[in-house]
Amino acid sequence: MSDVSKTIRARPTSPHVQVWRWHLTAITSIMHRITGVALYGGTLILAGWTIALAFGPESYDAYMGLLGSPLGKLVMFVLSFAVFFHLAKGVQHLIWDTGVALKVPAANAGAVATLAFALVATLVVWIIAAMTGAL
Repeated sequence: MSDVSKTIRARPTSPHVQVWRWHLTAITSIMHRITGVALYGGTLILAGWTIALAFGPESYDAYMGLLGSPLGKLVMFVLSFAVFFHLAKGVQHLIWDTGVALKVPAANAGAVATLAFALVATLVVWIIAAMTGAL
């Protein structure tokens, strides 16, 4: 027989959310999932637009009035940010799939670049829309 003691070892516990330090790559990963879900909502808005278009000028004008309201513009702004963020994060994932930029400093730089691209691209699109009278 062995002399191994029959004591029960305490299992390690996972760090609690309040103790664990959030990392930029974790935040952008969660945002990537959230923006993916938001794009499904955007698809429903696009489907509603095509249905309103099919139902005639009155329905189309009412739907465009809804999208042109301050709340509608806010939703469209958030959706445009979601498109650009999801696109940029997808490109970062493609780069990671090649085995490049997997170390923490490079991954953090990619996360910053993703956020910067999404913000700048969204602002540029909305500024151009405002300058051309599309808003």
